[in-house]
Amino acid sequence: MTSDINQNQFVHMENEVHRPAGLWTKNVHKLLRALRENGFYSAPEPLGFDEEGREVVTFLKGQTIDTPLAPNAKSIGVLTSAAKLLRAYHNASQNFLKDDSRTHQDWMLPSKNPQEVICHGDFAPYNVVFDGDQAVGIIDFDAAHPGPRAWDIAYALYRFAPFTNPDNEDGFGSIEDQISRARLFCDIYGLAKENRSELAALMIERLEALLNFLIKSAQEGNRKFEQNIKEGHHLKYIADIEYVKSHKLAIQEGLIRLDSNNKKRNFIK
Repeated sequence: MTSDINQNQFVHMENEVHRPAGLWTKNVHKLLRALRENGFYSAPEPLGFDEEGREVVTFLKGQTIDTPLAPNAKSIGVLTSAAKLLRAYHNASQNFLKDDSRTHQDWMLPSKNPQEVICHGDFAPYNVVFDGDQAVGIIDFDAAHPGPRAWDIAYALYRFAPFTNPDNEDGFGSIEDQISRARLFCDIYGLAKENRSELAALMIERLEALLNFLIKSAQEGNRKFEQNIKEGHHLKYIADIEYVKSHKLAIQEGLIRLDSNNKKRNFIK
């Protein structure tokens, strides 16, 4: 199950990618430039727009993962390097928040308080570029918007743990396996224990928001989302939401347990 938000067709031309633009794209390009100004080069460089009005960004070399087909989808290297990359991205995005004129401009998704970072909005294996089992880049910032770190982390856990119901062909592992992977992701990211108890609830809220976005867009005549509904993507989300709800307490308790080897990790609050 790949992203229902960001399946735009794109054209790869040598070292460039040409993608359909939206009202939010100019703001996203400002973010991408600011990331580079802050020393984060693991995101595409914005190159403007082509004669057809499509956005143009640099191509990041590597491979993305469409779980569970890729052989490295379950590797610990994929999980831990993705956590490190998300932390680095979040830190680099913070200076962008200091300019209110930037953060109050158009975003595809609504901003969410507290505004701690610029959330990627769709941090998942299909939007992370890997060299082997090492995450080296992030692509597709269409869903970026201001919000709390935990909002982005919650969705990342859904995709990387992954917290999918047993009938979802995109998932793998038992609930115990998924909780263990999610806890490791939080440990490597450096998320403090007191900030983890809300992640299960945020995961549910994030998936419900995604489901509502999908249904609303289809009802408004968006052909891509209409096709998603025909293919039953919304049913997968509904089943996954119920799965997370049924294991909410176990997830909350499991994420709070800290590995004694990680006591000196650089935790943030």
